[in-house]
Amino acid sequence: MNEVIGFHCFVVDALQAILNFIAMELSDAQKTTVTQWIQEGRSLADVQRALREEFEISMTYMDVRFLVDDLDIAVVEEEPEAAEEAAEAVTSEPEIIDDGGDGSVSVDVDAIMRPGALVSGTVKFSDGVSLGWQLGASGQLGLIPGDDPDYRPSPEDVQSFQTQLEEVLRKKGY
Repeated sequence: MNEVIGFHCFVVDALQAILNFIAMELSDAQKTTVTQWIQEGRSLADVQRALREEFEISMTYMDVRFLVDDLDIAVVEEEPEAAEEAAEAVTSEPEIIDDGGDGSVSVDVDAIMRPGALVSGTVKFSDGVSLGWQLGASGQLGLIPGDDPDYRPSPEDVQSFQTQLEEVLRKKGY
């Protein structure tokens, strides 16, 4: 047990030394500039990029986080409206795209994606059969078999599905 505590103290001391080195690497003017950037609302990634471009100081994202923490700079939080809009987009009902009345193909996108899929949802074909679909990390689109594993949608339905899916994904920024 003493070995674990000793190792933990060693790691904490090493991290503190790294933080001190990072903070000492910047001049007072550079530290002031970093403080101004954060107060202007720049993200840590923007600060990291600006350090590299303006001062030719290359730091990892984590180093920038430590630097901001070491300088006791309060990071400006995202505005509540933007956070609410982002949360609303995630928790909203699935979007349904419908070509028309009865006998058409409709596509919806899941609010929560299936495991292993970049995006997923369900499609209802013109004959009333519903299947799941998913777009994998490799970009391959697949239909998930339903109750009848031998079911094959008509070529027209497949074309309509692909067209509608492309439209809804474009609207959602994929």
